[in-house]
Amino acid sequence: MAEQQSYEFVEVKAADIMAERSRLWEGFTRLVTWSTALIAISLVLIYVLWG
Repeated sequence: MAEQQSYEFVEVKAADIMAERSRLWEGFTRLVTWSTALIAISLVLIYVLWG
């Protein structure tokens, strides 16, 4: 027979969720900014070298 499992639910506050989402959003925007800059630099270098 299967064992009975019990779960403990903890109260989650909006401030905790917003703090986590803010960190994720800042990381995402930083990633997009750096990725865009690196792609632009790469395209310029490709144009200068082989254009």
